[in-house]
Amino acid sequence: MGLVYAEITLINGEDLMLAKRHIIGEEEIKKMNVKMLVDSGAYMMAINETIQEQLQLPLLEKRKAQTANGHVEEYDVVGPIEVKFKNRRTVCNAMVLSGDNEPLLGAIPMEDMDVLIHPQRQELIVNPEHPYFAQMKMK
Repeated sequence: MGLVYAEITLINGEDLMLAKRHIIGEEEIKKMNVKMLVDSGAYMMAINETIQEQLQLPLLEKRKAQTANGHVEEYDVVGPIEVKFKNRRTVCNAMVLSGDNEPLLGAIPMEDMDVLIHPQRQELIVNPEHPYFAQMKMK
């Protein structure tokens, strides 16, 4: 199977809360569409510094992670970020990769949105067993 990419909408979660409280207008909510590598081998979502700067996401903590080449590095964790794909949404935090590194959609946000990788079509799809809403396992 080759690499799978998906068009994902990322929205500043703090802006959403401020707009709900009528502190800022809907037009002030920072959001952007991003072509992300769908990586079920990565746990979290990872964005790059450019995306973080454009969405102005606040730093929550620093966390260490092991990269694909086996090195352990420290990353900023930012959020909250609302993540949208087709009729699905979730809210999560993201690790920040340096520069313009390729952003990754990891297993945790994929699981929460109930989306799957279709291996033949090499694309991210909404779970066909639950086409209208995400369904989670409680146990």
